[in-house]
Amino acid sequence: MRALTIAASGMSAQQMRVEVISNNLANMNTTGYDARRAEFADLHYQQLASAGTITAADGSVLPTGVQLGLGVRPAAIGVALTQGALSQTGGDLDIAIEGRGYLEVTLPSGQSAYTRDGSLQRTGDGLIVTANGFAIAPGITIPDDARSVSITSEGEVYAYFANAVEPEMLGQLNMSLFSNEKGLEAIGSNLFTETEASGQPLGGTPGEDGFGTLRQGYLEDSSVDAVREVTELIEAQRGYELNAKVITAADQMLAATTQVR
Repeated sequence: MRALTIAASGMSAQQMRVEVISNNLANMNTTGYDARRAEFADLHYQQLASAGTITAADGSVLPTGVQLGLGVRPAAIGVALTQGALSQTGGDLDIAIEGRGYLEVTLPSGQSAYTRDGSLQRTGDGLIVTANGFAIAPGITIPDDARSVSITSEGEVYAYFANAVEPEMLGQLNMSLFSNEKGLEAIGSNLFTETEASGQPLGGTPGEDGFGTLRQGYLEDSSVDAVREVTELIEAQRGYELNAKVITAADQMLAATTQVR
C-alpha cells in the first residue's frame, strides 16, 4: 500500500516546515535576519499507463494516462530578501544598510564573510569589529583620543578630536553585492559566505549604482512577520494531522485485508 509511504513523506515535509517556522520565530529579534521559507516538490511518478499509449486497433490513444504520485520531497529552504524596519539606537558604531549590499568581514581563518548586521564594536586597540569580534574589511582603527565617530551614508568614517575643529577621515567602509543573494551559505552569527550558486562578490561603495546606503545610529530589524509565521504554523500542523489520518486509514484497510476469511 503506497499510501503509507506517501503520507509519511507528507508528515516529514510538514515537520521540516515547522522546523523552519520555529527558526524564524526564534530569530524575530535578530538584527538583519531574513525569514526562511520551506519549499517542496512532488516526487517522481509511477507510470501505470503512459499518456499517448495506443489502446485500440484504430489508433485510439490514452489522453491522460495513469500517473501515480509517490509523495513529496524538500526542494529548498528559500530566503525572503526583504528590507527590515530601521530602529534608532543612537550608537556611534551602529549602522543599518538601506537597500542591497553586505558588509565584508574577515574571519580568523582569513576567509571573507558577509553580513547585514551593523551592530559594530571596537576592540581595545580601536579596531572596528562585529559583535562577535570579527574585523570589518578593510580594517579601520579608531584612535584612543577620538571624541566621537561619524559614518556618512557613503561609508566614510571620520573621527572628531578635542583639539581639532575639522574631523579626520579614518577609512572607507565598502559593500559587496551578489548576483544571487539567495545562494549565499549561512554559517551563523549573522554571517554568510559565497558559494558557486551565489557567484563572486562585486565590491563597491555605498550609494553607488545598485548599492544601498548606510545610516549611522540605526540597526535593521528582522523581517519576520509573527502573524504570518503563526498562520503557517497552524497550516503545517493541520497538514501533519491529515497525513497522519491517511496512515491510520491505510492501516485499518490493511487490517481489514488480513481479517478476510
